[in-house]
Amino acid sequence: MDRKNFTLKLVAIGCFIAAATLVPGMGNAQDKVKAAMADLKAMSETLGPPKLQGSDLYFGSDKADNSIVDSVVKKDGGVATLFAKNGDQYVRVATTVKKEDGTSAVGTSLDAKSPAYAKLNAGEPYYGDATVFGKAYVAGYEPIKDASGAVVGADFVGQQK
Repeated sequence: MDRKNFTLKLVAIGCFIAAATLVPGMGNAQDKVKAAMADLKAMSETLGPPKLQGSDLYFGSDKADNSIVDSVVKKDGGVATLFAKNGDQYVRVATTVKKEDGTSAVGTSLDAKSPAYAKLNAGEPYYGDATVFGKAYVAGYEPIKDASGAVVGADFVGQQK
């Protein structure tokens, strides 16, 4: 009986250690996504208020380019994108995301089947799982709104699973 109890205790301790090791990893990816999103928003906000000019996204007088997303990825890891809203599409105007062939995903649109799509159209953020060009991410999407409150684009950050 003592040997059986000892074995059960060892198994329970092993399960506890495994759970304690794995669970922070999940929280860690979510924490990284939130930190990266805060950095992405802070960097773009320092440039000025967002606005669309034609199909281009601007922050103040600066046209959105890869310098912002590159800085965020350098600091926080993962991937980052700035989308401009063009009609009913969200088009990548600055991104570190690569397509399946390894080329930049600039100019591609957010999949309308993405769980983030409806949330962004409603002016709400989406945090959760996302598949982008065949890769699974723990992701965050937040709408970018102009001075009138209209959604003019979206921020995206992700940590690959």
